Amino acid sequence: MSDSDLASLSGRTVLITGATSGIGHETARQLAERGATVLLHGRTAEEARAAADALVATAGIDPAQLCTYAADFTRLDEVETLARKVVAEHPHLDVLVNNAGMAAPERHTITADGNEIAFQVNFLAHYLLTCLLEPALTTDPGGRVVNVSSSLHRTANISWADPNRARRYSRLAAYAQSQLALTVFAADPRVTAVSVHPGICDTALLPLYAHEGVTPAQGAAHVVRLCDPAVEIVNGAYYDRAERVAPAPAAREDRTVKRLNKLADLLVGRSTT
Repeated sequence: MSDSDLASLSGRTVLITGATSGIGHETARQLAERGATVLLHGRTAEEARAAADALVATAGIDPAQLCTYAADFTRLDEVETLARKVVAEHPHLDVLVNNAGMAAPERHTITADGNEIAFQVNFLAHYLLTCLLEPALTTDPGGRVVNVSSSLHRTANISWADPNRARRYSRLAAYAQSQLALTVFAADPRVTAVSVHPGICDTALLPLYAHEGVTPAQGAAHVVRLCDPAVEIVNGAYYDRAERVAPAPAAREDRTVKRLNKLADLLVGRSTT
């Protein structure tokens, strides 16, 4: 086989959350260029459609490779609708890239679902989406989840008694907590998952880290690599760009994974058996 044959992802179907800009949009482009069918999620249908149109116009992607979906992650009912639609239209899903993210706002903000907004958008919405897409991801062996996390998860702790951080709110602590939760969630045994810190990239989240960063395309390359079935992954593994490294200790503790699942089920309104 030639290198181009090895590199082809034709026949693979990947859903990317937050695919309208930054790392998510570049991940969509790189996967589509390698032949994958890419499901682009945006906050609104208009944003998702514009992202798909841009890929066709600027990267020459075949429109038949792109499907668009919308859900506002500050509303969990929209996440449920998104999941139902994806499962109905794509009963076999090879990869879910949990990429959508936001910086926690300066002021403590609670969603209509009753959760601190960064914790919901960055973690709880992805938790719910992943759980609901489990049937599609496990139709055949090899389905995987790639959580786009952050090195800031190392600075975090999960405030179990007050996950909304109502008593003591700090936007950086709230953001870091959401990234730690996303990283811990990768160790859940239901679906094979990894998390990756794609480097400090020049995106909307850059001010949380530094004054300058690498391009979104460079960050996306690390995400795309983990979507490739030729790259073997271990459930719960954490990558700092291309290098597999140990995550924060909490992400390696079974009891923390179980405790987080219990908390998340409660906050998203899922009944546990």
